[in-house]
Amino acid sequence: MFEGLSEKLERSFRILKGQGHITEVNVAETVKEIRRALIDADVSYKIAKQFTDEVKEKALGQDVLNAVSPGQLMVKVVRDEMSALMGGEKEDINLQGKPAVILVSGLQGSGKTTFSAKLANFLKGKKGKKPLLVAGDVYRPAAIEQLKVLGEQAGVEVFTVEGSKEPVKIAKQSIKHAREAGCDVVIVDTAGRLAIDAQMMEEISAIKKSIDPHETLFVVDSMTGQDAVNTARAFNEQLDFDGVVLTKLDGDTRGGAALTIKAVVDKPIKFVGIGEKLDAIDVFHPDRMADRILGMGDIVSLVEKAQEQYDETEAKKLQKKIARNQFDFDDFLSQIKQIKKMGNVKDLMGMIPGMGKAMKNLDIDDDAFRGIEAIIHSMTPEERKNPRLLNGSRRRRIAFGSGTDVQEVNRLIKQFGETSKMMKMMSGGGGKNMMRMMRNMKNAPRP
Repeated sequence: MFEGLSEKLERSFRILKGQGHITEVNVAETVKEIRRALIDADVSYKIAKQFTDEVKEKALGQDVLNAVSPGQLMVKVVRDEMSALMGGEKEDINLQGKPAVILVSGLQGSGKTTFSAKLANFLKGKKGKKPLLVAGDVYRPAAIEQLKVLGEQAGVEVFTVEGSKEPVKIAKQSIKHAREAGCDVVIVDTAGRLAIDAQMMEEISAIKKSIDPHETLFVVDSMTGQDAVNTARAFNEQLDFDGVVLTKLDGDTRGGAALTIKAVVDKPIKFVGIGEKLDAIDVFHPDRMADRILGMGDIVSLVEKAQEQYDETEAKKLQKKIARNQFDFDDFLSQIKQIKKMGNVKDLMGMIPGMGKAMKNLDIDDDAFRGIEAIIHSMTPEERKNPRLLNGSRRRRIAFGSGTDVQEVNRLIKQFGETSKMMKMMSGGGGKNMMRMMRNMKNAPRP
């Protein structure tokens, strides 16, 4: 995400490379390039100018330590100011009500319905809540059916009133139903339009007044840049929402909306959508996003994703197998499944410091492990447990059965052997050592 902006900012910092001191002249040149990069990313000139003025003032007001180059200092100043511009600290969603009522608003096509289901899935899986989805979009064809399908995938009940065209009535009845059904969160998906109009605003305002939500979220397509910011301003004037949701952040996003929406409406970004799947939703952390934009990665989020999938009991079993040199292809397959649960492989790699640029031109499929899984599934149970059985004829059979070639099978067997050796070396601590190493990275001082 934000690859274009990241590259241009990196170029601007090169101006200070090799410089012994920060001066009015070299900072002015760097700041000019930063401002140009922000404007190219669809940040308004006014905000870009305010931002770079702050950066220049802070940079000139700091002494450069012997251990820190002017370029490194400028990166830190920009990182801190960028984090502040996007809100500084993450802000949690309000779930204090019984039930907590969340109103989801936005234009048609922004991803409201999909986000509503993602939020329900997130609250159910990570917060231990029992959410109720409410189909309040009574105008868009198939909107109710779409929410029902998504709700079924998430294992969340969807409340509808068949034949009703009264969203206010539906919303009010859903809260009563939630109390009866023991649901502790109600998520109301509302109708949108292709553009802001009086009828839509009156309707969403009436819904808000009737149910008095604990949280009103505005969903916007991040790919629309400054249009997203302008739409947010109009909605906020009418609804006074509590937070913003940026969808499609994994697409061709220049970054203008993420960088400036907080400054314009003074409301925090609370969630971001990073894909189509139900689990493709993240809590928004301004400091981590600033790190990613500046090519520093996001090791903290990577650690959190790993910890979510880390099963200590299974890790102990695996550690014992590794110590006895019994790690097999079934274990290998299990580890792949855990990695896949963490999210898109390219996105995960981009969280590793320094990897974002390296990954730029690599085309990594969403299901990058498909070929490996096909090869392993083409093995017999005995072959998975004892890779030494894999002679030439068996490898040819596996290649044919998996739709690959013998070279790919050979490559996987070699990689498996190397992985086994590496894990054997770590067997003194197994998964614990890996998690300890990642936690140390998580807690390492920021530049």
